Amino acid sequence: MEVVICDDNERVGRTAATLIAEVVSRRGPASVLGVATGSSPLTTYAALADLVTTGRLDLSRAHAFALDEYVGLGAGHPQSYHSVIRRHVIEPLRMDPGRVHVPDGTASDLDQACLEYEHAIADAGGVDIQILGVGTNGHIGFNEPSSSLASRTRVKTLTQRTREDNRRFFDSLDDVPTHCLTQGLGTIMDARAVVLVATGAHKADAVAAVVEGPVTARRPGSVLQFHPNATIVVDEEAASRLELADYYRHVWAVKPRQTVAP
Repeated sequence: MEVVICDDNERVGRTAATLIAEVVSRRGPASVLGVATGSSPLTTYAALADLVTTGRLDLSRAHAFALDEYVGLGAGHPQSYHSVIRRHVIEPLRMDPGRVHVPDGTASDLDQACLEYEHAIADAGGVDIQILGVGTNGHIGFNEPSSSLASRTRVKTLTQRTREDNRRFFDSLDDVPTHCLTQGLGTIMDARAVVLVATGAHKADAVAAVVEGPVTARRPGSVLQFHPNATIVVDEEAASRLELADYYRHVWAVKPRQTVAP
């Protein structure tokens, strides 16, 4: 696991975007991205959009798979992840909507929809680089604490804390769905590379647990310690609880052929 500590949120986004662009450059124009929602990746998507707009990155033939979707929200709902992905990924990154996939939270058979989503990822050749945020309770995707570290795409019940964290996107807490479809931890771990971004002091405990804590279902994101190519990109506030922060800064500063400076 590599940890990159940046000065601020904007630099987090630019650093993560450059890492993603490097993977796309190596894997080719039909690369497969795993895309997260929430506020954490927004500066990353903005930085990717800048690369696209200036001709330094072409995602028109790339594929993308969203991490999750709320159960019961139609694709046209403004807070459905279908809508969020359209606004923040498909349109600004100039991606082909037909190559971008989101779990179907309105399917009549949710278990079957989850199975089909797993098959779609496999049929696309697997995810080349998975973009992640992290919840305040350490979840990635919507893999809440107690999730199996080998889990696949499935229906999950959201914790009260997660629903309260997401309340800002809805008119009231009652409007926040109680269930979701999410890629599992095993599904996420199958990605060839992972970039997790986190900013703000409110994420410091979660980042410390993911990076330096024990690997445990109590903090699902900690499973990334087992990933062979995981990069954690955080700002100074989110890094404030990391005991080895100075070492991470040193490793990044002397990294050979470094292309992005935090």
